[in-house]
Amino acid sequence: MTATLPPKPGPPSRGQYVANVSHLGRFWDVFLEFDDDPKRPDICRGVLCFCPSDRNEGEQPRRTTAIIVESSYEDALHKARSFEQHQLVGFLRSVLPD
Repeated sequence: MTATLPPKPGPPSRGQYVANVSHLGRFWDVFLEFDDDPKRPDICRGVLCFCPSDRNEGEQPRRTTAIIVESSYEDALHKARSFEQHQLVGFLRSVLPD
């Protein structure tokens, strides 16, 4: 008799890894995802996606609104990577429930 393992959850984000931050005893991976605007193909709008490293079953990543607006993918990624730890924690706190 073979045991059936539950399916592994998919990756928490398809975005570009940016950093890892700690908040309230948990570690969070931070990714930059893009929110394309068909009306403005000349700009890159970036969303920060926060995924707990110890993600519980059914727990969803937390995302900001589009907070990075740059003229290229590279500029948006550079901007996301330029945030300091305390700034990233501030963005994380803004998307967590009270």
